[in-house]
Amino acid sequence: MIGILMATYNGESFVSAQIDSLLRQTEQDFVLCIRDDCSTDKTFTILERYAGQYPEKIKVNRSACNSGSARLNFLSLLQEHDDDYLMFCDQDDVWLPDKIERTLSAMRQAEQMYGEDTPLLVHTDLSVVDEDLVVTHPSFREMSRLDYRRTALRQLLVENTVTGCTLMINRALRNRIVPVPEECAMHDWWLALAASAFGRIVALEDEQTVLYRQHAANEVGAKDASSASYVLKRLFRVRDTQNGLQATYRQAEAFLSAYESQLSEAQAALLREYTRIPEHSKLCRLWRLCKLKTWKHGVIRVLGQILFI
Repeated sequence: MIGILMATYNGESFVSAQIDSLLRQTEQDFVLCIRDDCSTDKTFTILERYAGQYPEKIKVNRSACNSGSARLNFLSLLQEHDDDYLMFCDQDDVWLPDKIERTLSAMRQAEQMYGEDTPLLVHTDLSVVDEDLVVTHPSFREMSRLDYRRTALRQLLVENTVTGCTLMINRALRNRIVPVPEECAMHDWWLALAASAFGRIVALEDEQTVLYRQHAANEVGAKDASSASYVLKRLFRVRDTQNGLQATYRQAEAFLSAYESQLSEAQAALLREYTRIPEHSKLCRLWRLCKLKTWKHGVIRVLGQILFI
């Protein structure tokens, strides 16, 4: 059985379209588990209506209090559910009809190759669309200029190349990592780190399975890495870049603290060295980046590291 975990908050405008896209999936061996984060609009009413119509398929819970972020909402869902496979669903996207079928097929092939006890993560590309589902870019991977083949732990320490709404994990990965500490930057990033450290990451190449809707209220949106605005932000919004780097150090420290006994000696040493980078002078910090090979992907991102580390 597949558990699809959906975190909702004030999503009345788009959540029905997303749920409808799940109900149209070619693979129906799933339960949709929704956790509403105390919405103040009609979202919860909409969810209750769907749960009433499909009581065996859709389960809805309401948080006791607002967590303040999709990240914490998803972490709660991850803690609460341990199905054979788990997928993560944003409230405002649309899944293509064969998304679950294609992802599950890749997961089962990976389990045959590496074993069901191996922690596995499968993910795909997605298409970026506007509020009306008009495609603005056919490939999120191309738009963001992130290389999905960068799955080594040292690479994932500095940037995430996995998009949460496309991924599936198996029970072996889920059970290996829960509970996840709140210091994780985002649930999908943490899952990618864990799959890299303890198992395997499998990417479906050139396959888009989600219409990734962009609108004014996106908590995390798609960014065109080739745009002038993106380049200027990277080079001139110093505080944002520095805060992003600091978040990677905190996340690495939390990952080491949570799983040090499960990590290899080399992995633990990498994490320890990376978390200590801020303790040193600028020149020494740059030298350590070179030594550890913890560079981001792309000229602009690397330049941001060099300038603001």
